[in-house]
Amino acid sequence: MTLLAHGVTASDANDDLTRDALAVLQPGFEGTTAPVWLLRQVREGLTAVGLFGRNIASPEQLAALTAQLRAEREDILVAIDEEGGDVTRLEVRGGSSFPGNLALGAVDDTGLTRDVARELGRRLAECGVNLNWAPSADVNSNPDNPVIGVRSFGADTRLAARHTAAYVEGLQAAGVAACTKHFPGHGDTNVDSHHALPRIDADLDTLVARELVPFKAAVAAGTKAVMSAHILVPALDPTRPATLSPQILTGLLRKELGYEGLIVTDGMEMNAIAGTYGIERGSVLAIAAGADAICVGGGLADEATVLRLRDALVAAVREGALPQERLADAAARVRALASWTRQARAAAAPGAPQEGSAPGIGLAAARRALVMTGTAAPVSAPYVATLAPVANIAVGDETPWGVAAELAALVPGTASGVFPEGATAAEVLAAAGERTIVLVVRDEHRHPWMAAAVEALVEARPETVVVEMGVPRAEPRGALHIATHGASRVCGRAAAELIAGV
Repeated sequence: MTLLAHGVTASDANDDLTRDALAVLQPGFEGTTAPVWLLRQVREGLTAVGLFGRNIASPEQLAALTAQLRAEREDILVAIDEEGGDVTRLEVRGGSSFPGNLALGAVDDTGLTRDVARELGRRLAECGVNLNWAPSADVNSNPDNPVIGVRSFGADTRLAARHTAAYVEGLQAAGVAACTKHFPGHGDTNVDSHHALPRIDADLDTLVARELVPFKAAVAAGTKAVMSAHILVPALDPTRPATLSPQILTGLLRKELGYEGLIVTDGMEMNAIAGTYGIERGSVLAIAAGADAICVGGGLADEATVLRLRDALVAAVREGALPQERLADAAARVRALASWTRQARAAAAPGAPQEGSAPGIGLAAARRALVMTGTAAPVSAPYVATLAPVANIAVGDETPWGVAAELAALVPGTASGVFPEGATAAEVLAAAGERTIVLVVRDEHRHPWMAAAVEALVEARPETVVVEMGVPRAEPRGALHIATHGASRVCGRAAAELIAGV
């Protein structure tokens, strides 16, 4: 056995290299209990795991799962994509108890945003989750953006910045690390990076004045993590997407913005990376570029994936493609955040609601976010017709949305139907009969078939109530038009209360 400097053996060095390679991974897994292979990798050095809707059945089950993980490693990072609003994993089967970013931006009360984030963080911490891949700091400057939309606080840069900072502060006050995303800004895209590589052709001055402002606010607020975007921004780097770009991650985020916390990649199995570089090469390039943690597991959730990525990182170090000091630095940042979460969890005492928050704050916020045009009059035995576009992958199609269930609980005799992409007004009219129609849409301005159906239905039935649960861009129509600024359960409840007159 070769003896290295200071009594360190080659075997020890190899063990350290392997542990560091495991430490920078944030993998997912299948099931509602930790599989044997995952526990084994935690013992070997894995320092973080990512949770998705498939891993969560109830708060009690989630708490048991995180306790199972902590029995192997007390400071393990348990991460989740819990934005509230349309993107929820904690309440994936019933819909979120919190409105999302666009609703909070519509209210524009930073104290409310801070309190909502703190209550959401308290619930996460109570279940043992200590890293939240949120908030989205993207400025939704492109209204046709297929993947951001209501996940943004809005199209106004300064508004997005102040609410991003408030969200970070509230979440971290509950002992849960915030992960501000998607750097350097995903709002001006018209392609979903789950499917392909988006490109933003804005000039440097525009990027600095628009996209970067909310991230500067997040850094100033002390965000513990930042997530990179799989987007090509030629003004910053003409050849590599942000996740793989030294100019963007090290040059811009680290050096120019002065950020010292953890840099996490977006999911490496997303086609913007997997379809162009492959996840092994992409992971090596990401760490070399300045990322500290590799998010993978939304689609690839097995031990083989973890071992492939671990081995790719180790091989890259041995071949000279990845400096060992860079990998060691990344692993050290992961462990430092893990250490912070232990201290923050103890200081926040997550077993009790935090001052200024309350269990019903989500519904209260959703009520404040409603914008009504027209005259509200209680309806009897309405027909709720939901025009349902295909959901983007970040939101998922397993989470229920709309107002039908909430209105049925308030108004006896309510009937409903869901009409998929391409449905026509004639189909809705045939199903509704003589009932008053409550027409529920989501991003009407992005779907010509939906806009055509709304126009024809309102012309045929002027008493129609229209509920827009996406980004409200189309002209308000109907006897009553309600913009909820999101499709979470509480947004549906708030709209239903208004329609029912309660």
